[in-house]
Amino acid sequence: MIVGGGHNGLVAAAYLALAGKRVTVLERLDHVGGAAVSAQAFEGVDARLSRYSYLVSLLPASIIRDLRLDVALARRRYSSYTPAPGTDHGLLVDNESPDAPAGWHDFYAGTGRLARALFPTVTEPLLTRAEARRAVGDDALWASLIERPIGETIAETFTDDLVRGVVLTDALIGTFAPNIDETLAGNRCFVYHVIGGGTGDWDVPVGGMGAVTGELARAAQLAGAEIITGATVTAITPDGEVTYRHRDDERVLAADWVLANVAPSTLASLIEPVEISPTSEGAQVKVNLLVSRLPRLRDAAVDPAAAFGGTFHINETWSQLSAAYDAASAGGIPEPLPCEIYCHSLTDPTILSPELRASGAQTLTVFGLHTPARLVTEANNDERRASLQAAAIASLDSVLAEPIEGLLLTDAAGRPTIETKTTLDLEHALGLPGGNIFHGPLSWPFAEDDAPLDTPARRWGVATEHPRILLCGAGAQRGGGVSGLGGHNAAMAVLEAT
Repeated sequence: MIVGGGHNGLVAAAYLALAGKRVTVLERLDHVGGAAVSAQAFEGVDARLSRYSYLVSLLPASIIRDLRLDVALARRRYSSYTPAPGTDHGLLVDNESPDAPAGWHDFYAGTGRLARALFPTVTEPLLTRAEARRAVGDDALWASLIERPIGETIAETFTDDLVRGVVLTDALIGTFAPNIDETLAGNRCFVYHVIGGGTGDWDVPVGGMGAVTGELARAAQLAGAEIITGATVTAITPDGEVTYRHRDDERVLAADWVLANVAPSTLASLIEPVEISPTSEGAQVKVNLLVSRLPRLRDAAVDPAAAFGGTFHINETWSQLSAAYDAASAGGIPEPLPCEIYCHSLTDPTILSPELRASGAQTLTVFGLHTPARLVTEANNDERRASLQAAAIASLDSVLAEPIEGLLLTDAAGRPTIETKTTLDLEHALGLPGGNIFHGPLSWPFAEDDAPLDTPARRWGVATEHPRILLCGAGAQRGGGVSGLGGHNAAMAVLEAT
C-alpha cells in the first residue's frame, strides 16, 4: 500500500509492481504527481506550466532506465545571470565559456568531485559518514563542504559580494538559514543542489514536469499497480491497516507494507491523531507568469535570451541575502526580495501552444527566498500573498529596463497571467506541512557512523518506528527534489526484506 501518488510514490509503485508485488496507490487529489505536475494555470490560455517544481537534477538515469521511462531532459547552455544591483551590468555564467569569476572553476571542480563520489551511492544502501568521506578521498574538500558552515567556505573562496551570493543560493533554496549557518542545514541543502547526476547540472523536463510523472504513472500501471485518486487516507495502524475515504464511502485495506509518501509529521498524525506540527518550515514564495515576450534588461550587453536561459538571480548578493534573512526573522517581507527566475519555455517551447510560440510568449517562474512560513497565517494569507507578489514584481522590476506587468498576457476573463503560491497555499494544495518542499529537515546522503543499520529499512534510509511502515517521499533520508530516491529506496527495502 502506498499513501500518496506524488512522483516518489509512483516510483515505488512501479518498482514493486515490476517485482510481482500487488500494489495499491491512494492519492488524495483527483490526479497523481503531487508537486511534480504541469497545469494550465491561466483560464483559456494554452500553456502548461510546471506549477510547483520545474527543474530536474537528482533523478538518477538508472531509474529512467529501470522503469523504461520516455523522459527527455534538456540541458541549459547558461548557468546563470545576475545583475549587479543599482548598475547596468551583471554576471553571465556561460557553460560553454572558459571565462568565470576568480576561484569559480576551482570551487566547482571540488563540488564536481563530491558529486562523482556521492551521487552513484544514492540508489544503494547508505554509506556511513566515514565510508562517504573515504569515497570522496579529499579531507580538505570534505571539511569545506560537509563539516564547516558552507557560508564560511564561500566567504573565504570568493571576495566579490555578488559572486558570493550567487554561490550561496544553492544552500538556501527552500531552506531558511543565515549566510553562516552553524546548524549546517545550509550545507545539506547545498550538497543536494550540487551532486545531481554526478555533475550538479539542473535540466528542464521536456513537456513539463507533468511529462515526468505522467510517465511514472504509466509505468506503474503497466506493471500492474492500481492507482486510486480522490482517496483521502484518514488513519494508518502500525500493523498495516489503512482507512480512507473515496467519494462518499469509507474503506479499509490491509497491507503487508505501507509506504508513506507524505511528510513524516503527517504520517505521525495518521498513526496517532494529533495536531500536525512540522519539524521545519518552508521558506519560499512561488510566482508563475506568462509574458508576451522576454523583458528588456538594463544590461544592454546581455541578450535577454541568454540572461533568462539559465537561472536569473535577482537581488541575491551576499549582503542582500543576509539582510533578507534578518528582515524575515524579524517578521517582515525582505525588501528587496531575493528571487530566482526560470524560463522553461526558452529551453522547451513545447509547453506552449503553436500560437503562443509564434507570438514570442514565454513562461517565467519566480522563486522568492527568505519568506518563511511563519510570515503567513490563515488569517493573513490573502494579504500576504498580494504583498509577496508585489515584492517579487518590485524585485524583478529593479533589474529590468521596463516594468514586467506591462508584458503580462491576459486570460479568458481578462485577468493578468500571474499566480502566486505562499507556503500556506502549498500546504493547502499539496498537504505540505509548513509549505516545506522537503517534507522536513534535509538529511545527509549518508548515515552517521553510530547509526543503526541493522534492517533493510534502516540501511536504505526509509525506516520509521513501525517496522511495517516506511517513508517513501521527500522525508526519507536522501529525499527532496524531483529525484524518485525516496520511492526507489523504499521499494528496495521492501524487496530486500521479502
